Amino acid sequence: MTTTTAGFDLDSACLELSAADAQGRLRWGLATFGDGFALTTSFGIQSAVLLHMASRLGAAVPIIWVDTGYLPPETYQYAETLMGLLSLNIQPVQATMSPARMEALHGQLWSTGRVEDLELYHRIRKVEPLDRALVDLQVRCWASGVRGRQTEHRKAMEPLQRVRGRWALRPLLDWTSKDVFYYLQEHDLPQHPLFEQGYSTVGDWHSSGPDDGSASGRATRFGGLKQECGIHLPGVGGEGI
Repeated sequence: MTTTTAGFDLDSACLELSAADAQGRLRWGLATFGDGFALTTSFGIQSAVLLHMASRLGAAVPIIWVDTGYLPPETYQYAETLMGLLSLNIQPVQATMSPARMEALHGQLWSTGRVEDLELYHRIRKVEPLDRALVDLQVRCWASGVRGRQTEHRKAMEPLQRVRGRWALRPLLDWTSKDVFYYLQEHDLPQHPLFEQGYSTVGDWHSSGPDDGSASGRATRFGGLKQECGIHLPGVGGEGI
């Protein structure tokens, strides 16, 4: 059944987006949603690709950076490097609860080996700050750098879907790790410092690790307990970025 939403027909939009390249998908998002369009970034291993594309849109699209307060020093340094190289409208957001207060009340939620504690951590430090920023910025559609080959959940994603009441656009959904690598080379973009140390993905310092032969990609995240943090899931408290 054809679904029509404000300003576009969903079935037709998905067909158009499937045929477009990544830059074209971003242009579609901006043209369709205007001031209601935003991007998200983690300043992770592949983040420079989408940030570079955003810098070529010709508009100061808000780019929401969820800073958990637990990112590795290399990620903060990488963020400074990319912000110095590219013209970006970065909007940093953090949890209302400080890391110190969270640990005083709940302990080190990432270290218990319990999935439910990780889910609480992700809800406090990632999902709720992002959702608050989306409300504050009146975002109707947000684009992220998720790729379909990263997790089982992402394999089933479409280029455009509803996520927690807003449209989620995935410009890089069909990209491979090689596509990311070659794009960075072609545009002379710097690699994340941890890439040279064997990391193929990086989030918080306590829940990320290099590929070690027994685990690679997102299997290296969250102690192997899960692959998602909740940001890209329909409801709060599941699994995301």
